[in-house]
Amino acid sequence: MNTPSRDNSSGAKPVVVKKYANRRLYNTATSSYVTLDDLAKLIKEGGDFVAHDAKTGEDITRSVLTQIIVEQEQKGGQNLLPTSFLRQLISFYGDSMQFLVPGYLEQAMIAFARNQEQMRKNLQATFGIFPFGQFEEMGKQNMVLFEQALKMLSPYGHDGKAVAEPEAATSPPPDPEDPRLQRLESQIEALQRQLDALGREQK
Repeated sequence: MNTPSRDNSSGAKPVVVKKYANRRLYNTATSSYVTLDDLAKLIKEGGDFVAHDAKTGEDITRSVLTQIIVEQEQKGGQNLLPTSFLRQLISFYGDSMQFLVPGYLEQAMIAFARNQEQMRKNLQATFGIFPFGQFEEMGKQNMVLFEQALKMLSPYGHDGKAVAEPEAATSPPPDPEDPRLQRLESQIEALQRQLDALGREQK
């Protein structure tokens, strides 16, 4: 599946990058060669790019983005993808549920980014700072829930056998919501109440 060439949030069109046989990447907007780090910085600053094979014209954006992730993961202290998550992701290749994973991952990351940005704004407006430690812990909790949701997508366990059918209706129904998700929601609600109270005090 090719990566669509869509405009970014700022309205600017993506930068066109060409990859040559010697593996060098050429930014056509600046007429200069760039590195994967340069492209990572571009994305972090809100920009976007599409990559094409200089010889065939093939869209290789997905491949270049994957290379950026691999390079970033190799840097000390910057690991975002837990080993268990990577193993689970690999297990979905060729699985009958594979077609559901891309859409789920995209929507999950959009929701996470939207919530994170809103909370970042609230804290900056109230305190003028951003408590990285607190949100690092929340991020870890979110990733645990994220991995559990991925496992729920697969109809097979680790032993390759189909998951057992639910017991008879006489058995008590399972808790519809993960207790960790409930705790996370409670923490977010408590934090929001504190922010609201501080905002009223400042007024």
